[in-house]
Amino acid sequence: MTDRDRDERPRESGESADERENRQLTELLNELRVALPGVQMLFGFLLAVPFSQRFAAISTNQRLLYYIAFISAAGASVCFIAPTSFHRIVWQRGRKAVLLKVSNVLAIAGTVCLAVAITTVVLFITSYLYGSSHAAIAGGLILAALVSLWYLLPLAVRIHRVR
Repeated sequence: MTDRDRDERPRESGESADERENRQLTELLNELRVALPGVQMLFGFLLAVPFSQRFAAISTNQRLLYYIAFISAAGASVCFIAPTSFHRIVWQRGRKAVLLKVSNVLAIAGTVCLAVAITTVVLFITSYLYGSSHAAIAGGLILAALVSLWYLLPLAVRIHRVR
C-alpha cells in the first residue's frame, strides 16, 4: 500500500478523515520546522553581507548573484512561514483539507526558493573567492545535488510506487 493509498483509505487503517488530516498537518509542520531555521540563518547571513567593508568591491555579476540569493531566501521564508498564518486564520473553520493542499504547494515552492538561494550563495562566495570558472563548477555541483536529492529522487520513488 502506498502513502497515497493509506491517506485516501482512512477506514482500512482505522484512522478517520479528521485524524488523517491532523496527522498530515503535524507532519507538514514538523517538516517546516526543519527547513525554516536553515532559511533564517541563510537570510540573516545575507542581511549582513552588504554592510561589510568589502561588499563595495564586488563585481556587477556578483552583486546580481547576491541579490538573487537574497530575494530567493526571502521567498523561501515567506513560503515556509505562510502555512502558520494560513492555519491561524482558517483554524476551526472546517478548512483543514484546503489548508493542507495550500501548505503543501507553499512548502514545495519554499524548497524551490531555498534551492535557488543556496545555489546562488555558493556561486557568489565561490566567485568572490576563486573566480567565475570555479563558481560555475561549484554552483553546478550544488544545483545537481539539490535537484537530484530534493526533487528527482522523491519523484522517482513516487512514480515507482504508483506502478
